[in-house]
Amino acid sequence: MQRIVIDEPYKFIPPISGRFWPWVFRKILPWYLRRTYGITRVEVRHLERYQRSIDEGHGIIVSPNHCRPSDPLAIGWLVRLTGQPLFALASWHLFKQSRFQTFLIRGCGGFSVYREGVDRQAMNTAINILAQSQRPLVVFPEGAVTRTNDLLGELQEGTAFLARSAAKRRAKEGRPGKIVIHPVAFKYFFKGDIQKAAGDVLTEIEKRLTWQPRTDALLVERAYLVGCGLLALKELEYLGEVQFGPLFERRTRLVEHILQPLEEEWLPANGARGEANGGPNGGVVTRVKNIRVAVLADMVAGKVDAKERARRWRILADVYVAQQLSLYPNDYLRSSPTVERMLETVERFEEDLTDTTRIHGPLDVVMSIGEAIEVEGERPRGVQDPLQMRLEERLRAMIAELERESGPKLPLPEWMKAVAAVAAI
Repeated sequence: MQRIVIDEPYKFIPPISGRFWPWVFRKILPWYLRRTYGITRVEVRHLERYQRSIDEGHGIIVSPNHCRPSDPLAIGWLVRLTGQPLFALASWHLFKQSRFQTFLIRGCGGFSVYREGVDRQAMNTAINILAQSQRPLVVFPEGAVTRTNDLLGELQEGTAFLARSAAKRRAKEGRPGKIVIHPVAFKYFFKGDIQKAAGDVLTEIEKRLTWQPRTDALLVERAYLVGCGLLALKELEYLGEVQFGPLFERRTRLVEHILQPLEEEWLPANGARGEANGGPNGGVVTRVKNIRVAVLADMVAGKVDAKERARRWRILADVYVAQQLSLYPNDYLRSSPTVERMLETVERFEEDLTDTTRIHGPLDVVMSIGEAIEVEGERPRGVQDPLQMRLEERLRAMIAELERESGPKLPLPEWMKAVAAVAAI
């Protein structure tokens, strides 16, 4: 499990507000992206939309999809092009990795937000930034790295809440201008040798599974079989035996097997259950967050003994597994076996096995900036939040538009074609 949960009292970490470090970082950004993430080219489309909002003095939320760990650094390209520094909400755990990373995040305008509780200081900081138009504020509405560039995950409610709260405060203070949200769609294009990049990862995993590497098979077939093998191991761990049925139905059942008993134990009063198969993430990210909040409360407060702390760490590891399983979308690779989707799939395999992934490059990244969405202070009662719906619709449309530029598709084995043909009848 990656170190994304911290069992100690939270302390708000503010950003560095000056302009010197953003100026330094924008100078070294091309080198850093190339060295750390293999990104060799960045293209920003429709920059004039964003620049117009800056020129008009609006409070701006920059709201991108979050398909890769490199997104928070890549968004810094906007600083290079406009000279306008950014602020950004960043999960508290990111500040607990190393002093250098903490300095880097703060220097780039990042400040902490506590995902496992109510963080009023972070919320007030963000609202003030927007209400006073101090700088554009970056908020990733999915709340987790999906590694599915062609699909948008479940949006959390925080973006719309911040935007509305800032609009109310701005109106109360009588400030001119508006609060706007600019959706931003990231699309990464792999320009390397996919046979080598994906093949090397699959070979290592096959060896871990004590299989003979199937270097003569098609990449899509190898990835599918590795996915089956990894899922079977989790089924043995949690269910005691390998299950039968379609791969993603088995995945969904396993997610439910993990989450439902924990929701009954930790969230009995509010019935915080959700459908595990409703959408790319199916609400699993939110459900996992709810369980984490309940499990961590007494751990952070120091109210549990060593035995109970160990039990709760196992629960946190279990819900992490459930969330990671949910982030494999149904038939994502088979439905459109592009080079980029293959790379994302093997990277997720590698990350889930080792908690890290090697650099696969070169990568080109395109950032497409959407038209500004104007924010009203009041939310209509009794209906789904129309602001969040508009943001979601815009992001999905922009992602779909960029998907049409994906690289070449990889060949499917004949048996996969036959299965797809039968399913389409």
